[in-house]
Amino acid sequence: MWSRLRSASPQGYKVDINQQLEIIKRGAVEIISEEELKKKLAESIKTKRPLKIKAGFDPTAPDLHLGHTVLLRKLRQFQDLGHEVYFLIGDFTGQIGDPSGRSEVRKQLSKEEVAKNAETYKKQVAKILDISKLKIVFNSKWFEKMKGQEFGMLLTHYTANKMLDREDFSQRRANKKPVYISEFIYPILQGYDSVMLKADVELGGTDQIFNLLVGRDLQVDFKQPQQVVITMPLLEGTDGVQKMSKSYANYIGISEPTKEIFGKIMSISDELMLKYYELLTDENMDSIRKMHPKQAKVNLAKLIIAQYHSKPAAEKEAVEFERVFSQKEIPQEIIKFKTDGKKKIIIILTESGLAASGNEARRLIKQGAVTFDSQKIEKEDFTPKTSGILKAGSRRFLKIII
Repeated sequence: MWSRLRSASPQGYKVDINQQLEIIKRGAVEIISEEELKKKLAESIKTKRPLKIKAGFDPTAPDLHLGHTVLLRKLRQFQDLGHEVYFLIGDFTGQIGDPSGRSEVRKQLSKEEVAKNAETYKKQVAKILDISKLKIVFNSKWFEKMKGQEFGMLLTHYTANKMLDREDFSQRRANKKPVYISEFIYPILQGYDSVMLKADVELGGTDQIFNLLVGRDLQVDFKQPQQVVITMPLLEGTDGVQKMSKSYANYIGISEPTKEIFGKIMSISDELMLKYYELLTDENMDSIRKMHPKQAKVNLAKLIIAQYHSKPAAEKEAVEFERVFSQKEIPQEIIKFKTDGKKKIIIILTESGLAASGNEARRLIKQGAVTFDSQKIEKEDFTPKTSGILKAGSRRFLKIII
């Protein structure tokens, strides 16, 4: 239904509350509270005032992956319903580091690193959000102007007891791992962002629930209506176990080469594929469940590539995947790598980019996933003496030229 409403570019106050709720609730884990949201939507329709929807992003990494898009797509739905989306870039809080769900303290970034990553974020979110309507704000705007006395007063709005009750902090204390005072401060700063924006709704992942609720508490202290909290699920990565993250090497980046995106999506489990459909597309789930799993995955890969790259690129990769993997052929376009016949396979794998590191190269060889001209390579000191085709894993090829 959302795709039909989206094409009509409706205003939130012109769309029935139940229709809005159906769109907003798709894929959401929890709404605190749905009754409050209904009241806010009713007020929006009555006053013709769009709701202020907030989501914060700490620019701790320069690349967005499909896990990030779960939240971004929900923001786009709010945009298409006529509400105002505030994309808050935590350029100040990003230098502290969000402790949510972490078993150890996050690495702190420099101001220069945060600024560089923030610029990359802005370019990438344009692939999902309507930039012409998006309100991009940086929380350094108010925190860098805050005087020491004001900052101290802000911290009086929350207790150490509540912070220590957090599950992740409790686990760290039980494991005798440090919990830093800066990590106590982070949720308060995130909550204060909601006060400054007078947010009606804040979105976040399920690991953000504590921070989101702090925002509700602070708004009460500052005599504001409480924001509604909507949590979205954490998308599992290609391994189907850990949440999608660069740290776990299980991510699918939206700016990755289309060949990589297609291959990674085809590698996921059938069960995970259905979750990707629900959270990353607008497809009718009943129709998807009737499709053959392989065809459904091909369709999913094409949808993702078409959204973040182009339809022609999606079609090209589908044809190439069928040719290479179903018909067991070699890709038409292979990167060439020139060598003198003295470089060992470990060096070639890493220098060419077929393996991200020496450890990954060794792991691939140990798993029997590296071949040279269809012959399995079993030793790390193997050195190609002739030109040929090097293959790593199921979809990475290299043409070695001596």
